Amino acid sequence: MKIFFIIISLFLSFAAIGQVRVVGSVKDNRGRILAGASITLKGTYDGTTTDSTGKFSFKTFEKGSFILSANNIGYKVVEVPITITKDTVLVDFSLKEEISELKAVVITAGAYEASDKKKGTVLKALDIATTAGANADISATIQTLPGAQRVGEQEGLFIRGGSAEEAKIIIDGTVVNNFFYSSVPGIAQRGRFSPFLFNGTVFSSGGYSAVYGQALSSILSLESIDIPEQSEIQAGFSPIFLSLGLQEVAKNKKSSWGFSYNWTNLTLYQKAVPQAPDFFKAPDFHSADANFRFKTKKNGMIKMYAYYNSGVLGLRNPSLDSVGLKNAFNLNNQNAFVNISFRQFLGNGWKLNTVASVSYNKDKIINEIQNQQNQKVGTTGINSIDYNAFNLNTNNWMWQLRAVFDKKFGSINTFRFGSEIWNNRDSSRYSNLAGSFPSRVTDQYTAIFAESDLYITNNLAFRPGIRAEYSQLLAKWNLAPRAALSYKVGVNSQLTADYGIFYQTPERRFLANNSNFNFLRADHYILTYQHLSPSYTFRAQAFYKNYISLLKTDATVTNAVSTDGDGYAKGIEVFWRDKKSLKGMDYWISYSYLDTKRNYNNYPIIAQPTFAADHTGSIVLKKFWVKSMFGVNWSWNWSTGRPYYNPDKPASQFLSDRTPFYSSNNFSLNWLPKIGKANSVVVVGINNVFNERQIFGYNYSSRIRDNSGNLIRNEINPPAPRTFFIGLFLSWGVDRTQQNINSNL
Repeated sequence: MKIFFIIISLFLSFAAIGQVRVVGSVKDNRGRILAGASITLKGTYDGTTTDSTGKFSFKTFEKGSFILSANNIGYKVVEVPITITKDTVLVDFSLKEEISELKAVVITAGAYEASDKKKGTVLKALDIATTAGANADISATIQTLPGAQRVGEQEGLFIRGGSAEEAKIIIDGTVVNNFFYSSVPGIAQRGRFSPFLFNGTVFSSGGYSAVYGQALSSILSLESIDIPEQSEIQAGFSPIFLSLGLQEVAKNKKSSWGFSYNWTNLTLYQKAVPQAPDFFKAPDFHSADANFRFKTKKNGMIKMYAYYNSGVLGLRNPSLDSVGLKNAFNLNNQNAFVNISFRQFLGNGWKLNTVASVSYNKDKIINEIQNQQNQKVGTTGINSIDYNAFNLNTNNWMWQLRAVFDKKFGSINTFRFGSEIWNNRDSSRYSNLAGSFPSRVTDQYTAIFAESDLYITNNLAFRPGIRAEYSQLLAKWNLAPRAALSYKVGVNSQLTADYGIFYQTPERRFLANNSNFNFLRADHYILTYQHLSPSYTFRAQAFYKNYISLLKTDATVTNAVSTDGDGYAKGIEVFWRDKKSLKGMDYWISYSYLDTKRNYNNYPIIAQPTFAADHTGSIVLKKFWVKSMFGVNWSWNWSTGRPYYNPDKPASQFLSDRTPFYSSNNFSLNWLPKIGKANSVVVVGINNVFNERQIFGYNYSSRIRDNSGNLIRNEINPPAPRTFFIGLFLSWGVDRTQQNINSNL
């Protein structure tokens, strides 16, 4: 037995003498220790892992030339050639982080993203539908986000000191030429499209991608849904509307088609809720839409969407230029939008997105002077009264073509480029006491663009871009560079710096008599910090927007005289959303500070525009009880006073007056009962619950003065101090219970 142990000991001693030790360490390229890294001598079974200090050590019988490999999750594999002799081999590894889509910083370019889990959801379709006070209007919900102003007397998105014309709304890549219902004096109109058409929403309050243009301030991009979950019938009922829709999905889930119809009539509502204007013709709208979707090979998609709307309304307001006379406004509108898009993966990292669309809008407006018996009166001999009687017929056509190519390279780097063409044809005929004035303006706008998402590391990404645009109407080119630099400062946090030059063609209605002008121009500088996680969203921005070129018009704001206007907008914005801290409750808080002035249109001096308030904010709360399927929603929207024009003030005090503080508390309930085989949603809402006085501005007489010698005026208020809504929505085919629950938690 002793001899046996002696033999074993001698064997182990010789074996130990024959082994060589391989030692070293593993760190990343910043010098940080990497514990748990795998070390392998390729072609053998020898190897080990690094300890908590990043060091490793193992023995091997091998001799000669080998490859030593170091591998750690999230880092690129490093291989080092070594020669094993009799001496200890020392190898120190430095691993470079692997750039991956899951870990990489997100290039946001100033945008609030929705329905993109990687970039953090801000607003979903149900967020829009259940935000108290928004009445399921996309633009009204956007106004609860920082940067958006609340302008109650005019429709549109007013972003960071920009006018409504400076924001563009896009569906599947093409601009919607008339996204909002046609203008009515003193009453902001809602958007035409339902939020449930879309599964992706990107709201850029500035510094947006070079892929888009023709917007000095912002872009709201909406992406329509692809193939629905399954076939479904939907119906909606309320005292103000009726709706019916059908969606049919093929058994193989590769195609679908559908249509819907909606009728809105406010006759009963306006009898129950008195309105400040005298609506002699209650708003009456008929809308219909149809869609077709088809999946191609390689996961491509063809989508077609068609929309048509017709509507009429008529209202009277007292004339400020006379005693006993009225201005009667009558609107007849027809609107259509057709969009066809195609996307396809082409292989080898290439992807193609193409889209074509046509927009059409026709307005027929008649404004009459009527007496106390609501009868049309003839001329009075007073120009300020007689010239308010007019007829206006407008026709707007727009078609667009767009193609974008994407090429993936490296790990997640992307290069994209493309081109687009817009063709606009606007015609109108304005008739009043002075005669008939026809006009026609056409423009073909062409753009080419390119940009790249370059991931230098997982923590650092750069997006350079450039856009070139040509306007046939102006007969001019421009060149607009854009850039965004994003740095990841934490697991869910990052800093982003954006810069860009943004051009826009002046409104064509001002160019009917002369188009020899330059593009409008604004330069954006934005610094953003944001924390995005499934439960929390925090975002803080500081921005400066320099208006290099703005439109100047004649005194009547009818014709352009130059593009020598200028201005600036600067401020800070904060957004916080929390879906976790309070059980069953989702809330967000937003605040904006804006300092802006501009010299444009017929402004005699540089001044803060009428659509900009210094301070704005919102608080939105949503509480949902799962067991009872019941939700309560509340919002408070506020802003400091906005400037308004007072003709009794001298030019040196232009727009120096301010409206009162704006405040609106809004409340809604949503209940999800099961009615027979139908899944249902009952919605009840009240806007401006506390009946707070809201003044959006003032209309002034041009000739009648009060006892103090000032021109008389009246307030611009909402049509009713409070608004109410009750509706029942039914669906058969898809149980949306869990969708509604999950979207409210």
